[in-house]
Amino acid sequence: MRSSRIRLEDVAEPGRLREAYLKAARGKAARADVREFAASWQERLEALRQSLLMGGWMPRGFTRFVIHEPKERTIHAPCFEDRVIHHALVDAAMGDFERWMVDDTYACRRGRGHAAAVRRAEEHARRHGWFLKLDVRKYFDSIPHVELMSALERRFRNQGVQELWRRIVMGYEANPGRGIPIGSLTSQMLGNFYLMGVDRACLEEMRVGGYVRYMDDMALWGAKDLLERAKDVVVARLEGLGLELKGNWHLQPTWRGMEFLGLRVYPDGCLLSRRSRRRMIRKWRTGQALWADGELGDAAWQRSLTALISRVRLAKKERIVGRLREEPGFVAIGLQPCEPRRQLEQRRQERALGQAEQERPGQPEQQPGLPPRPQLTSGSLPD
Repeated sequence: MRSSRIRLEDVAEPGRLREAYLKAARGKAARADVREFAASWQERLEALRQSLLMGGWMPRGFTRFVIHEPKERTIHAPCFEDRVIHHALVDAAMGDFERWMVDDTYACRRGRGHAAAVRRAEEHARRHGWFLKLDVRKYFDSIPHVELMSALERRFRNQGVQELWRRIVMGYEANPGRGIPIGSLTSQMLGNFYLMGVDRACLEEMRVGGYVRYMDDMALWGAKDLLERAKDVVVARLEGLGLELKGNWHLQPTWRGMEFLGLRVYPDGCLLSRRSRRRMIRKWRTGQALWADGELGDAAWQRSLTALISRVRLAKKERIVGRLREEPGFVAIGLQPCEPRRQLEQRRQERALGQAEQERPGQPEQQPGLPPRPQLTSGSLPD
């Protein structure tokens, strides 16, 4: 498999750093660190570029906080300048990572994601009689730095890029010599990358009937004896990577249903898992009470409803939304979407005579403090 040809100069290219800055600042323009960077963004980007090229850049640390949904996790978010570097590196290396990974890996990849993984799992459940569900114990906290860097050095030949990866990987430890931070863009890419050998062992060595991986959640389908052998192969590969299989693995007939990504997958569709259903009802009750007391506005409550229902749309067999629709607060909001043509006519009538268009295609509103996106002209188009 061909190694990556990117160089440190490609990561530090001014246009790429500028685009990385825009991506890192998206949705965060009001934060103090972003506003501070935006006040002199050109000088700050040039300083980052020189620091990368001269080999002086070092990670500056993380902001630590804990989330409790869908389960308790400790998040370590890098500072804003480090996020800019991470975006630039991932942007430069994305094509190589996509070329190395198999199609059945769905986490944090453009054009795939959670919904596509569930649909693929449903397809395999319809075609096969048995499934094997596997998970890695404390995956992000258990990845060994030495083995990960060895894998990266085999793929990236440029020494400057190797050193950049090394500083990112070694800049965090959950345990001595182990761990990559949850909350970092590069960790998402590295988490997908590190289990590529397990993917190929299942698909090319064992030739299982079906396979889906969403980060460290793995699901295999096929004959029962084949899946039993595949489990032993996966355990051996994980041991070679310095990882351990979690003890809650399942080998069962598909008609019993497989818990996968918050859903229970059956051959004829999905239901919410018990934990997801309880979590949804709890959030619903809390939001409904806040809305009834006036502490949550109509628009905010409708956005919360939309977020809650979006996950249920994947569960074709789920009936909980139909029952919750009958409760107070669902229809009483009165913010149902209107017909698009009527919305356009209303906006046209409300616009003052002679007022300039504000939403022309290709001319997004510019956030204060952010550099404008480059515009292509006829002379700048590639031949």
